[in-house]
This record gives sequence, C-alpha cells and structure tokens, in this order.
Amino acid sequence: MNTKKSEALYQSALNFMPGGVNSPVRACKNVGKTPLFIERAEGDKIIDADGNEYIDYVCSWGPNILGHGRKEIIEAVKHSCDNGLTFGACHRGEIALAEIIQRNIPSMEMLRLVNSGTEAVMSAVRAARGYTGRDKIIKFEGCYHGHSDGLLVRAGSGLLTGAIPDSAGVPKGYTENTLLAVYNSEQSVTELFEKYGNEIAAVIIEPCAANMGVVPPKKGFLEFLRSITEQYQSILIFDEVITGFRLSLGGAQQYYGVTPDLTTLGKIVGGGMPLAVYGGKREIMECVAPLGSVYQAGTLSGNPAAVSAGLAALSILKSEPELYEQLDKKGEVLEKAFVESGFNVNRVGSLLTVFFTSQVVTDYDTAKTSDTKEFARFYSYLLENGIYTAPSQFEAMFLSSAHSNEDIDYTCEIISQYKKIIGNQKRRTQ
Repeated sequence: MNTKKSEALYQSALNFMPGGVNSPVRACKNVGKTPLFIERAEGDKIIDADGNEYIDYVCSWGPNILGHGRKEIIEAVKHSCDNGLTFGACHRGEIALAEIIQRNIPSMEMLRLVNSGTEAVMSAVRAARGYTGRDKIIKFEGCYHGHSDGLLVRAGSGLLTGAIPDSAGVPKGYTENTLLAVYNSEQSVTELFEKYGNEIAAVIIEPCAANMGVVPPKKGFLEFLRSITEQYQSILIFDEVITGFRLSLGGAQQYYGVTPDLTTLGKIVGGGMPLAVYGGKREIMECVAPLGSVYQAGTLSGNPAAVSAGLAALSILKSEPELYEQLDKKGEVLEKAFVESGFNVNRVGSLLTVFFTSQVVTDYDTAKTSDTKEFARFYSYLLENGIYTAPSQFEAMFLSSAHSNEDIDYTCEIISQYKKIIGNQKRRTQ
C-alpha cells in the first residue's frame, strides 16, 4: 500500500500543529502508523491522498450514520450557504431543528444549540450547578465528556490510549469537586452519595460508554442512577453526544427506557457539521441566560449551515425508521464474525468494539487490561486490507446505512482470516 503522499503531508503538518494533527488520536502514535490524509469520501468509502480506498468504520467518529456525502444533506448545506455563512443572529432554522429534537427526545423540554460536544457538556454541568446551588459532580472512570478542565479526570478515549491519567495545565482546584465512580458499580455511587449527598449537583454518564471502547450499562444500572439522583435531589445528565440518534431516534434514553434531567447531543445532530445541543427540564433550562443567571453564549451557536445539515440528517432518520433495525442487523453480522474468530467483542446496535482481553469488559479497569500491542497489529492488518477503523483500542467501530452487505461480508472474511495469519506468523518466528 503506497502512502507516500500522506507521509509527505504529515511531515509538513508537523511544522504547524502539535503532533501534526488537530485531535490527538489522529496522530496514530499508538498503532505505529503515519496518519492518512483523506481527500474525499462517499457512501461507506474514504479515499486518501495516494488514491487508496477504504471501507470506513470511523464515520467521522460517529456523525455519519447515513454515510458520507448524503445527497440531501449536501444540497441543504449548499442552499444555506447561498444565503450566507453566518448571521450571529436568530433564524427560523434554529426553531425547526429544536422542534425535531424535542419531538424525538421529549425530555429536552428546552434546549440550547452550541458548537461542540465539549461545549454542550460543560454548559449542562454549569446549568446543573446553577439550578441546585451545589458544586460537586460525579463522573465515571473511563467516560469521556470533552476536554473542559473539570472533567479531565480518568477520562477515556484519547487520554486512555495515551495513558494520560489527567491533563497537564488543569489546576487542582478545577477538579476538586469532581467525584469518581466506577462504571456499572452501584456500590461506588452509593458510597459517594452517602458521604457527599447534599453537595452533589449532578451525576453525568455516557448511558452506553463508548470512549473506553463500547461498554454497555449492566441491567438496572441506569435505573439505579435515576433513583438515587431523585432521592438526593441531584441532576442526572446523559451525555448522548455519541448515542443520541444512533441507538434510536430517541437516543439511549429511549433505547434503555430511562429519562434523565439533562441531555447533551453532538455528532449526528449536526449532520456532519460542527453542532451540539444541551437541554432538559424546563425549570433547569430557565436558569440559563437571558432568563436566569447561568451564563453561556456563542458567536457561531446555531450557525445556519450547520443547522441545515442537522435538519436534513434528522429528517431522513425520522422518515426511515427501519434504518435502526437494519443497522442492528449489520452490527450483528460483524459481531458474529468477530466472536466466531475468537475475539472478545462488545456491541450495542451500530456501536462495536473488539477488545484484546481475556475477560468481558464491563468498566475502566477491565478495559485497561486489553493488549494494545495486539490491537495495533490488528489495526494494521485491517488497514492493509482496505478497512479503516479508529487507531485506538478504546474507540468504537461505527456502522452507517451506507455500509453495503457486500462490504460487510468482505470485512467478515478479512476478520476470519486474521487469527490464521497471525498464527502462521508466530510459528515462523518460533
């Protein structure tokens, strides 16, 4: 596989950006590769600067549930751009997008459009603190909620990949009100509430974790969180930046049947453009300026081009409800191929992670037991066979409606050959 142009571009990028990238995992350091520079994408394929074509299971880290370059979304953005790129003012598209979000996620009685998942989560936590008058929050080890200072504690995703327990540059005081619990452990949460109950403003969780790899909640765990937060009059925040509109039209809260007080959305809600949302109970959101004293603002919030992309994407998802069942079946086919080949896999709907562990992954500690060197070998094998996945053990594979049965069957075939090839390689070196 010729990647000379990507390699040359990366050398140039190193002169301008830390690590040559604008988001750390893209640097591919943990898989020993040079980042690929992507020129274009269509459907379930991406093409790099050297002309190599790959079946894409990254899908821009989740937003492209409809595949790349969906015609209706592209046309909506083009039409919006014809009217201007940004107004810094109100426009009717904001209302239309808010309406379709609320219709599908009724718990978001009021909401605010922002620009990124980090911004949405940061703002939701601030609203929860403003509403309750309390300072402490509970987060779970291995759950990543963006890179705001108070939440970079035992986070997953790129931090877990790079073995960075916390981020430099975050003063101790910024995280002293962040309490850590163990994902899927009711006892760890109970102990924190027993000690700090009347000081806890909120519990924030990925209802299905996807940043230490895919780790689903144990049966009854989300219901437990709903109950204990109500008992202590704390706010339950679902970080659905990944799961929103992916597990179902109503997100993870519909999928699991548990309703939070506040929700954050990103990725799919922007249709491939930079857009995110936070919202929830009216009484909480009315604490946000200009109605209340919790301040949050953004020059590009509600950007018309991003809103048009989000509207187009959500409208398609609404008009094609069978898509979710189809995605689940595609995920089931991939999962079966992995299991039959002896892999340890977690899957929820169209989210899937293969772990190189000897045990089922249920939390941060079990995720960390994964053999990252073996993962790097597997990643390279897939890439060399035209399959593009995230360059991190602790990310998800994302499926889209554009993934054809033929491409999934090919992926399954490549998966089934891996153990045989690795076995032969090991025998030759012994």
